Amino acid sequence: MDQSQFRLLATRRFLPIFATQALSAFGDNVLRNAIAILITYHLAVTLDLNAPLLVTLASALFIAPFFMFSALAGQLADKYEKGSMVRVIKLCEIAFTILASASLYTDSATLMLLALFVSGTLAAFFGPIKYGILPQHLQENELVAGNGMVETGTFLAILLGLLFGGLVITTEYGTEIVSAVLILTAVTSYLIALAIPVAPPPAPHLEVDHNLWSSTRAILSHARDNKLVFQSIVCISWFWALGAVFLAQFPAFTRLTLASDETVSNLLIAAFTVGIAIGSLMCNSLLKGAISARFAPIAGLGITIFALDLVWASSGLPTVTDTTPLLDLGEFVAQPFHWRILADLVGMALAGGIFVVPLYAIMQNASADAVRSRIVAAANVMNAIFMTIATAAAAAMLGLGVSIHGVFLAFALVNLVFTVSVIAMARRRPPPEMQG
Repeated sequence: MDQSQFRLLATRRFLPIFATQALSAFGDNVLRNAIAILITYHLAVTLDLNAPLLVTLASALFIAPFFMFSALAGQLADKYEKGSMVRVIKLCEIAFTILASASLYTDSATLMLLALFVSGTLAAFFGPIKYGILPQHLQENELVAGNGMVETGTFLAILLGLLFGGLVITTEYGTEIVSAVLILTAVTSYLIALAIPVAPPPAPHLEVDHNLWSSTRAILSHARDNKLVFQSIVCISWFWALGAVFLAQFPAFTRLTLASDETVSNLLIAAFTVGIAIGSLMCNSLLKGAISARFAPIAGLGITIFALDLVWASSGLPTVTDTTPLLDLGEFVAQPFHWRILADLVGMALAGGIFVVPLYAIMQNASADAVRSRIVAAANVMNAIFMTIATAAAAAMLGLGVSIHGVFLAFALVNLVFTVSVIAMARRRPPPEMQG
């Protein structure tokens, strides 16, 4: 592993934004999973609520702000100094944790849903800054390393947040512990954000369009103007959609196919997340700092191959019924056959990390300075669109009686379309000074 990417963590131009975004991802997912667990196992029983409906609504309310506010966020990030904007967002986040804590203490489903909407809104405003600031503080030959580190930090923070929120909220003092951690995380994130160096606004005279519809159309138009940028965005969005579909099916796949309990479901999620983190870290060593998609087609093919083997390896298992005893974590890993399933998940995710990180670097590097944050905002909108469509398609397939295996198989085959689409990008040669 190339150690140069880890040297970025010793620099003020990278460490504060890296730590700030990782803490944000951690806090968001602590709250999201804590609320999902409370709704499913507590409120659904005590208040006779429809848990599946509420959990689905909760996910929709978290994603909705990316449709609604990304365009405005991108404009503001291009118009104003990014470090100051991060600190304003982090102050709002501290105030927000009071609302989040109140929702947990009062068992109010309405407050919980409102908290998730606000959480998604803060994330929507932070996204264009997070990716837009990297090219201002990093050299071109550091962009792949920086993006790889950011993706690694993000996915590990997501994993830790999901596990912490889901496991702690059900303990005796779970509400108090989760609330305290949310507040502490927000305060720490703000204090770290104070160290983010100045990132001068590239378009200080930009006239901000507050109309959500027209501004969203405008940023998508900016993205389409550059074929390379738009192709990168589309493939990045597909990566997020594919990941969302597989992660959403892991609990049911674990219960209904592998006849295992929730501890095994957490293991699958962990294997998938760690695989993405490892793949993201590998990019800099593979590309040696070059901003290039030359490994993306191979990685895309790897995603499909490992996904197909996952379907093959888990097919033909005994039918699981309501009375089938479920394997716990120890019983699951004790069976050598199950290690093939874990290997497929890690391999698929590792290939995903190698696939997506260079695309982020290409998107950033190929975007004009004056519109870069708006380009990132357009990517966030596209991510949300792809994730929504993919999730709806998977739900429709399941509703029509298609098995989870069928969903995995369909998405693995569709992935080949996007694998082919990056071949032209892979053939583009980086400039001589960027070749490793």
